[in-house]
Amino acid sequence: MIKIGIIVGSTRPGRNGEAVARWVHDHAVRRGDAHYELVDLKDYDLPHLDEPLAAATGVYEHPHTKTWSDTIDGFDGFVFVTPEYNHSTTGALKTAIDFLFAEWHDKAAGVVGYGVSGGVRAAEHLRQVLGQVKVADVQAAVELLMHADFEDFTTFKPAAHQEDMLSKLLDQVVSWSKALRPLRM
Repeated sequence: MIKIGIIVGSTRPGRNGEAVARWVHDHAVRRGDAHYELVDLKDYDLPHLDEPLAAATGVYEHPHTKTWSDTIDGFDGFVFVTPEYNHSTTGALKTAIDFLFAEWHDKAAGVVGYGVSGGVRAAEHLRQVLGQVKVADVQAAVELLMHADFEDFTTFKPAAHQEDMLSKLLDQVVSWSKALRPLRM
């Protein structure tokens, strides 16, 4: 069965990403078309890049990198949940991607962004980064607006249409993950 990681891209205290990722996960597991797993960057405590060799070598010295590598290597695709900070994704998410290289190759990804403008600039930047590690991003996206999908900018209450957008995103991530899987065998 295809395995999809739902990556919580923020480590900030009081973050909204955890609630958004749970919503994605709850919706996804009801589908029964893949195995979905939450991956919270906060649980990996990755520092700024501290490996002596470039990730492209695949040679990792530190236990945190090896654990992160094993986690990401086990997935066929991803849904990245990212806030928008200063027109981009979070430093923590960018660092987590930069720690690895081949583990990302030939996998699919969708982006669920949130922010004042729905996280669209964070998603755009994230797509550029993912392309460099050979992740195929799908066209469908979920853009959660702080003023419409969050009560008082803190309590996540997505508008009804967001579930339809999430379904489209998951359809594409699963189908692309299946299509790309033979490239890694």
